[in-house]
Amino acid sequence: MTTKIFKTENAKLTVYPNGPEWDGVPAAAFGDFSCKTPDAGAEILAEAIEWVRRSGVDRIIGPMSGDTWHKYRFVSESDGSASFLMEPTNKSHEPEVFYSAGFSEISRYFSARVPLVHAAKSAPPPTDAFVIETWDGREPERLFQQVFDMSVQAFAGNAFYKPISEADFLAMYMPMVPMIKKELIFFARRPDGTLAGFLFGIPNYAEGPKTKTAILKTYASLERGAGRHLASMFHKSALDLGFDDAIHALIHDDNQSADRSTAEGATVFRRYSLLGLRPDG
Repeated sequence: MTTKIFKTENAKLTVYPNGPEWDGVPAAAFGDFSCKTPDAGAEILAEAIEWVRRSGVDRIIGPMSGDTWHKYRFVSESDGSASFLMEPTNKSHEPEVFYSAGFSEISRYFSARVPLVHAAKSAPPPTDAFVIETWDGREPERLFQQVFDMSVQAFAGNAFYKPISEADFLAMYMPMVPMIKKELIFFARRPDGTLAGFLFGIPNYAEGPKTKTAILKTYASLERGAGRHLASMFHKSALDLGFDDAIHALIHDDNQSADRSTAEGATVFRRYSLLGLRPDG
């Protein structure tokens, strides 16, 4: 099946019939959703659910634009602060449209803010298992090829994971190159030179070119402790660059990094939900 777009004057929704698996069962993904009114949203959502039901797929995940590499999740709680760079957003009434159609929460996430003057004091114990190095700023395509390779290894076991091609990954991330600060990108390398982890940070340019907030956007590790060392270097480097705060972005509630974020004194300012529906359940 191919992607199908449902659209009216007041609402739109894209159905990705070949979404990721949910508990080992193939699911469709509902993404790119917006509606001016709850009624308009309910109408188009009902049409899409019926279309999926007739296609024989018995699970739906949303909101998700095809996979977790792209935009997904609803904002479920917020302190009212402005959205940060690359954060999912939605109108306040849109999640209820999904709930009213029978969807329920299947995964939870949060973003937290921490003053760098506090976070930068955190120092993990020394290790000989790997060394942390900053990206040298050269060959950005090679940088993202390494990030892609590492992501595939580190995230393959995550819930709702679905692989994408390297070409599609590069098409998503290469346009970000002009915004990158090399001092916020780190690699953990084993003594033999192989990658043990990476961290990708970026200034929160949603606040403007002189933002004082750095976003810890993504990190992954294949060695115990690498993530903590990478985060420590990120915090220290961001503070040295003149940033005041760090955002620990879009962390799964059950991820080990959630505990570390709390231990470093970060305060949750936004929560997110991913929803699911079994149309015949």
